[in-house]
Amino acid sequence: MLRRAFPGQLSASDQGFVWYDFGLLALVSSGVVFASRRRLGEAARHALIRGAVIVALVLGYTFRDELLAAGQKVRAELIPAYAIATGPRTLALNQSDDGNFYVMGAVNGTPVRFLLDTGASDIVLSPADAGRLGIDLAALKFDRPYGTANGVGYGASLTVDRLAVGPIRLSQVPVSINQAAMDSSLLGTTFFRKLDAFEIRGRRLFLRWRG
Repeated sequence: MLRRAFPGQLSASDQGFVWYDFGLLALVSSGVVFASRRRLGEAARHALIRGAVIVALVLGYTFRDELLAAGQKVRAELIPAYAIATGPRTLALNQSDDGNFYVMGAVNGTPVRFLLDTGASDIVLSPADAGRLGIDLAALKFDRPYGTANGVGYGASLTVDRLAVGPIRLSQVPVSINQAAMDSSLLGTTFFRKLDAFEIRGRRLFLRWRG
């Protein structure tokens, strides 16, 4: 059956292993049946359960790419900050309930949740995220003023080794660390300039980057 289903895919050694495994399975199965001949119904039920598990595993392996894509879409709906690939060098983000777009990224390998803000000029790390990165906030000099919705704020300039948003990977990235507490770190125009294009369609934000 395997030779007919997959012509040319089974070598002589593969066929030998198949026959060996089949014989071993037959031997073990016969032992189980004889040992429990008074409970053949239960043995049959267990065999059906094992068979169903094997079929499920085979189907899961066969359709693993489709299942992975479906799982990512479900995750993106439940947690909009997780981007999904919609084409070559294209990511899509679903709008959050507050009307903003967030994305899960990583700075130097540490997960960071970013607010995508085209009105911000810099990539800004919140003090909490900077602390999780192991940055000594007390050693920073917060001498960079910039305007915010709440007035003038101050930040400290720093360069991080790596910043990634899914497959979008940047190195030696200049960032600002905010002095005041923030709900979320920001990806501003410094990040968007690294992209090829971005656009909003309905409740989705699409990011396209260069090859």
